[in-house]
Amino acid sequence: MIDNKDLQQSLKLFVVLSKAYKTLNERVNRFIQKEGLNPTEFAVLELLYHKGDQPLQQIGEKILIASGSITYVVDKLEKKGLMRRIACPSDRRVTFGQITEEGNAFMDKFFPEHAKRLHELMSAVSEEDKEIAIEVMKHIGKTTVAKEL
Repeated sequence: MIDNKDLQQSLKLFVVLSKAYKTLNERVNRFIQKEGLNPTEFAVLELLYHKGDQPLQQIGEKILIASGSITYVVDKLEKKGLMRRIACPSDRRVTFGQITEEGNAFMDKFFPEHAKRLHELMSAVSEEDKEIAIEVMKHIGKTTVAKEL
């Protein structure tokens, strides 16, 4: 049997996490949108910037968006000159996303400011508490995957 106090704490934790994520996400998204990108476009660009060329089929999995949305996002980023599609030389079925020089220049300028803003948003939390929160969130993520509702 579930202890009622423990049950209430779990519910409260979920609500607090959800509200914190919503608040942080809204602030970060506003900053990204000021640069003419939507959050999904930025996520694709950030992945390519930090990890290099990626198969388009895997980008959606890595940034947690539906595979059907990738084509639309890639089209938009290509039109903005920030990325391009390149064919895989060894497998014609595979197409890679590649950041362009313009995309790299944009990220070279934008990403340090983005990181600084994230740091400012997290500045109310001590370094020690950040480490604890990181470990707790990892633990929640790992144990949640194993459970089905």
